[in-house]
Amino acid sequence: MKTRWLKTALAMAVSAMSTQLLAAGYALNEQSISGMGTSFAGRSSSADDATTLFGNPAGMSRLKREEVSFGMAAIHANTEIDDAAGAFSGPALGGASLPYGGSNDGDMVPFAAVPMGYYVKPIDDKWALGVGVYVPFGLSTDYESGFQGRYFGDYSEVRVITVQPTVSYRFNDKLSIGFGPTLNRIDGELQSASPNALSLGANDGRVKIEGDDTAIGFNAGLLYEFTPHTRLGVTYHSKVEYTLEGDTRISGTGFGAANGSQYDAQLDLTTPESIDVSLTHQLNDRWTLYAGAMLTRWSQFESLIIENEGVPVPLQGSLAPIVEEQDWHDTWSYAIGAAYQLSPQWTLRTGLAFDQSPTNNVHRSPRIPTGDRTAVSFGLGWNPTEDITVDLAYSYLWEEEVDISRSRSYQGGLLNASYEASYENSAHGFGAALSYRF
Repeated sequence: MKTRWLKTALAMAVSAMSTQLLAAGYALNEQSISGMGTSFAGRSSSADDATTLFGNPAGMSRLKREEVSFGMAAIHANTEIDDAAGAFSGPALGGASLPYGGSNDGDMVPFAAVPMGYYVKPIDDKWALGVGVYVPFGLSTDYESGFQGRYFGDYSEVRVITVQPTVSYRFNDKLSIGFGPTLNRIDGELQSASPNALSLGANDGRVKIEGDDTAIGFNAGLLYEFTPHTRLGVTYHSKVEYTLEGDTRISGTGFGAANGSQYDAQLDLTTPESIDVSLTHQLNDRWTLYAGAMLTRWSQFESLIIENEGVPVPLQGSLAPIVEEQDWHDTWSYAIGAAYQLSPQWTLRTGLAFDQSPTNNVHRSPRIPTGDRTAVSFGLGWNPTEDITVDLAYSYLWEEEVDISRSRSYQGGLLNASYEASYENSAHGFGAALSYRF
């Protein structure tokens, strides 16, 4: 069970866009609403407002005035689950296979919002300081009671909140750099059902897992302006190494005398580094074009090891130290976008993005039911005065249909549970932000 918690927490950073919270709850893109309008194309090169503190800290040196920006992004997701089947098997059943039922409604993503806030202050024509608070990772799934895949995860809530103090320096008219350490707080709660050997498929037990940690990372960026109208940005987001400490709680008559027990748990988690490269080109007074690509180093996630302390012998087959192979691969995401200056007060934006998934049919689970995805976005910027900007954005994304095929051993391998299904995800994303310049 602890395996599935770590798998979910680590898989938060799957890639740029997906179902839950525009990223299947993994690596959230929602750190900029203006960037959301162009599908985050030009994220490391646009440097249009204070949100560049995340997109590329070097871009802070381009801002001429002190600026504060607050925003919120939300999601409405939909999932179609087809061809679902679950079964028990193993020596405990004498080699027979016993199907078990359940529902597959596909409405497991609750409505949720992702906040963000930034402050940037230019010190002079070279130095700028700032601080940002944002949510880089998050997961929220809540399947219905009686979900057929309940033995592989039916409730997940994981989030990372980051505070990033940042400094930027402009060497000359062409080259700027930026750096910011990140203080990252992760916490989460995951729940799964556990089969009751005395009444398979009914009267399930529950496994509830909670844990948290705080760890340090950093973001660094470089911005190079070939001309006043064309600039290239490169941003590096470091890996962050966590040691999550928490507990595993079990309940239900199927656990026998262990019903209601709690065990200390610890596991190591490393979210991978990413490199974002993008280009911004102002074509004329009206049009600005954006393009970008991001590499995420998921190939370092080969396996995970989980330690639960004090587990009695009868439960060690389920809760003792576990090694689970993952064999994920590096992913690329790509985006193109454009902005049109309709008038001094109004800016229109649009973008198209494609994002790979690092997992595959062998390791995909109901907690992470995502595949390669495509997204289209539209944005609107309104400047009622020189001091105020309001940004609005809308995104629609859809994913390829993917298959889930999971199995899990209980009672020391005497009983196995399996679940198979096809998932197809889509989502509507909405964002709004307010920026004020002093």
